[in-house]
Amino acid sequence: MLVANTRFSVLSEDFGADPYRYFAQLRERTPVHYEPAIDSYFLSRHEDVKRVLTDHDAFTTETLQVRAEPVMRGPVLAQMTGAEHTAKRKIVVRGFTGQALQDQIRAIRANAAELMAPFLARGRMDLVSDFGKPLAVHVTLDVLGLERRDWQQVAAWHGGVAEFITSLALTPERRRHCLDCAEQLEAYLLPVIEQRRRHPGDDLISKLCTAEFDGIAMSDRDVTALIINVLAAATEPADKTLALLFKHLIDHPEQLAQVRRDPGLLAAAIAETLRHTPPVQLIPRQAEEDAVFAGVTVPAGATVFCMIGAANRDPDAFTDPDAFDIHRPDLGTARSFTAAAQHLAFGTGLHQCVGAAFARAEIETVAAMLLPLLDEVRFSPGFRYRETGLYTRGPLSLSLDFTPVHLGEGDLGPAHRHLY
Repeated sequence: MLVANTRFSVLSEDFGADPYRYFAQLRERTPVHYEPAIDSYFLSRHEDVKRVLTDHDAFTTETLQVRAEPVMRGPVLAQMTGAEHTAKRKIVVRGFTGQALQDQIRAIRANAAELMAPFLARGRMDLVSDFGKPLAVHVTLDVLGLERRDWQQVAAWHGGVAEFITSLALTPERRRHCLDCAEQLEAYLLPVIEQRRRHPGDDLISKLCTAEFDGIAMSDRDVTALIINVLAAATEPADKTLALLFKHLIDHPEQLAQVRRDPGLLAAAIAETLRHTPPVQLIPRQAEEDAVFAGVTVPAGATVFCMIGAANRDPDAFTDPDAFDIHRPDLGTARSFTAAAQHLAFGTGLHQCVGAAFARAEIETVAAMLLPLLDEVRFSPGFRYRETGLYTRGPLSLSLDFTPVHLGEGDLGPAHRHLY
């Protein structure tokens, strides 16, 4: 019988510096890893993670009442079940598909062009702080119909919300800070909700305000929670995925050259990035009854963390899983952004990420604009790559050098036309 290894800790600095070094030994030696400091179990094998995420009766999202609801200011989609979940998920999904998605793609292009323009002539850009982070927030604000001029303030509040949800251990001071951010964000949103109820537009907040569930309009609390839910879900992984995509392609120049020659491969490169280095590394669930994994009993009531990064590198699920390969036959690009995905970067089952199609469209649109403009793209001299985050993980920065694009006044030039 396998026993939990109490000496090794996923909360240690060593693990935080590079979790990927430890995933194989976790899967092989302690596929059920117990962390006494936070009284939680960590599962690392693909089959175990998939079991937890698809058995909604045995493993519920109860834990989100403590992990998310205080900063979401109400229940989030992942906490809902049955008819309520189906109805509210449909409303949110409608805001990210069909004509709405086509409109959003135009807005994504305009946002990206505006953010990128100042850096083209310089030939240097930090893809995370100069571009990816502001872009993810701008795009999400556009979808919601919020003022883009408020983006830095909204981003700061959202940062507190994200910290609360993704921290495994918060100090009382940080907890208070996060709750303050959530309260201020709620106070900012309430007059907007009131205004959209009276004068709805085409934005997602208007759709939430005018939608009904069981013939009853959603309360301000319901709408607020769903707005913050979308804000967190749409911004947190997007900038990380974009930066990770470019990191992997620069590290694999032959694959970068192939994607440049055939932009049709871009979706496969994004799917492989999500498998190889998923931006969401942990998904929590609560065991409703005793459950046995690899001979270890996880007791009823326990918090279980699904280790997505480890599951996505399981050799039982993927051949040569530590290699980045956009041509891998066991990924399946077409299904990689659906509930049938073999990788688990979007979760799976009932609570699979509602924004998977939107995430694909956003990253594919932006990467397709960037690739022709960033000629001879490479890491800036002296740049040292570092990733951070246990729950969500991505590059701290990604300083890139490329051939400067010089544009005369009124001259967009052939490369620059990709921007519009």
